[in-house]
Amino acid sequence: MIKIKFSPFPVLKTERLNLRQLTNNDEKQIFLIRSNENMAEFLNRPLCKNIEEASNFINKINALIANNECIYWAVTLKGNPKLIGTICLWQISTKEAKAEIGFELLPEYQGRGIIQEAVKSVLDYGFNKMNLSAIEGEVAPGNIKSIKIMEKFGFKKINEIRENDSIDVEEGRTVMYSVIKQI
Repeated sequence: MIKIKFSPFPVLKTERLNLRQLTNNDEKQIFLIRSNENMAEFLNRPLCKNIEEASNFINKINALIANNECIYWAVTLKGNPKLIGTICLWQISTKEAKAEIGFELLPEYQGRGIIQEAVKSVLDYGFNKMNLSAIEGEVAPGNIKSIKIMEKFGFKKINEIRENDSIDVEEGRTVMYSVIKQI
């Protein structure tokens, strides 16, 4: 069993990025991400309809962080506080010492290695600061970009999940990937 505490909030820095806590100033960028039909293609969530929903989402996430239920970062470029994506560890099991990773990046920033840089930093945080033994990722089989990112970091396919409310609504299935802490 692991103990987690996200206060003070763990700001992560990489060569090009700052990963920081969401603020109410991020509501427009969160709205852009959560209302983008292309970005939602592989996600089972309703599109965000207005700024108020985006603001409510930020408040919900920050409450979960305060309760140590998940950790959720705004991805920003160094020198620019504007949110360009998000990355999180959620579905945290303190008993099993594992969590699930999730990430998204605005389309105009994709293909530049930004999410790879963020994933590397979050995996390091999860394994070395939270003492997780495994990090998983659930993905629709058609989400090739996310699968390639996970595979780059040693995630292996562990099973296929068939559910009525799965992420891949058309095919009715998702795939679970996992990476184990290297000792």
